[in-house]
Amino acid sequence: MLTHPTVDSPTVADLRDIAFRLRSTMMRMAADKGEGYIAQGLGIADVLAVIYFRQLRFDPTDPDWVGRDRFLMSTGHYSIALYAVLAELGILTEDQIADYGLNGSELPMSTFDQTPGVEITGGSLGHGLGQGVGMALGIRLDGGDQRIIVELSDGELQEGATWESAMSAASFGLGGLTAVVDCNGIQADGPIVLDMEPIADKWAAFGWAVQEVDGNDIDALVAGFDALSQAPADRPRVLITRTTPGTGVPTLVTRERAHFVRVADNEWAGLIAELEENRG
Repeated sequence: MLTHPTVDSPTVADLRDIAFRLRSTMMRMAADKGEGYIAQGLGIADVLAVIYFRQLRFDPTDPDWVGRDRFLMSTGHYSIALYAVLAELGILTEDQIADYGLNGSELPMSTFDQTPGVEITGGSLGHGLGQGVGMALGIRLDGGDQRIIVELSDGELQEGATWESAMSAASFGLGGLTAVVDCNGIQADGPIVLDMEPIADKWAAFGWAVQEVDGNDIDALVAGFDALSQAPADRPRVLITRTTPGTGVPTLVTRERAHFVRVADNEWAGLIAELEENRG
């Protein structure tokens, strides 16, 4: 089955181009909405480019294909980034993208699982990893070999359910489960409240194979996933990614970091130009 509609084995340069297009799509989606989760979306674009276009067995012509690997986005408020991926794959249309976040839109600011290509309703934070554990156990019972990749945030590491899920995944030997922790240092009202460090050591203590990388460095992301692929077959894997909200648009990088980034209507043209100027 296909992993990308046009590129069979994407190079790092291909993945950088995809990440740029994802950011461009997100900027168009967010423009003139006044506020939104654009900073988080820009920050995680590189991670999603590598996951969807290099890691997943996924057929964009058949999003419900039973043999597909599953990607679960626990942080439903990052939906703008996931929608950009689904548009890149041709699963969502330009009309749907244009209506993002508007009243009556098929694409709300936090994902619903009835959207084609979306596996779970995210946004009730702290539950994505538990759903991934359940899916991985179900696949094992069915005799399947599909992988589960769960994206979750550093803020969710403050939730006890996340660590219960991490403990159970290791206890059950769920080697087909990979967690990707987006560590961007923010939560709803500003910086992370609890000191979660050392994050890598905590996951290792729970029995996971661990890699930690710069989540805005495509080379590092590819290397991190490749290293995790060498882990024992009965060991869950976690890629800890350090990302910067607003990556690609310097003005948004320096703006106050909270859930919503407020952008005036007259700013969007300049911000989109910044993205073009800072293309890697």
